[in-house]
This record gives sequence, structure tokens and C-alpha cells, in this order.
Amino acid sequence: MADRYLEVVESVDNVATALRDVTAGETVTVAVGDKERTIEISEDVGFGHKIAIADIADGETITKYGKSIGNATEDISAGSFVHVHNVESNYGRGDLAEDNEVAAISE
Repeated sequence: MADRYLEVVESVDNVATALRDVTAGETVTVAVGDKERTIEISEDVGFGHKIAIADIADGETITKYGKSIGNATEDISAGSFVHVHNVESNYGRGDLAEDNEVAAISE
């Protein structure tokens, strides 16, 4: 059964929100759609911040709530902190989104 320490809203999301502070080395299980993933946290992440639930390649879209919120500026490993140091936000910036992502951002 998935812990309630990470929240994933949509099954297409590649990040989860920490529902409490999580610590490097901790292993948590998160529900992703009707499946579960076990993730080892690689660095301390504070309550309310994002954690990669899958490996994300440099340039790949960061998806939260089923919507593009930005692009990775470096490779991000599952379990890593996802924030301004490794994401360029495109939220509200249709000029940075792929054509097929613009509709999702403006919904």
C-alpha cells in the first residue's frame, strides 16, 4: 500500500508533491494511477516541494497535475528534488511550451 508521503495527482505526472519533509536515503511508495512505485529519496526535500518519481532527461517536460510546468535543465534522477535549480518554468509561457502543450497550460 502506498504511503501518504508523496502525492501524485495524474498518472502522467513525473513529479510528486511531498506531503511532509522527506530525508535522503528514505524509501517511500507512491500511488501513480492504479499502480505503485517505490522511490528512494536522494536528497532532503521539504514539505510542499516536488520530487521526481521517474528519471527525467535534460530538456524533458516536467508534468504535474497532468500539465506541463516546465522543462528539465539537466538530467534529474527519480527521488531527486525538482525545483528552480533544475527546471525552467514554462507555466504561463506559451512561447516556451511545445505546440501540443499550450492548450494544457491555458486550460
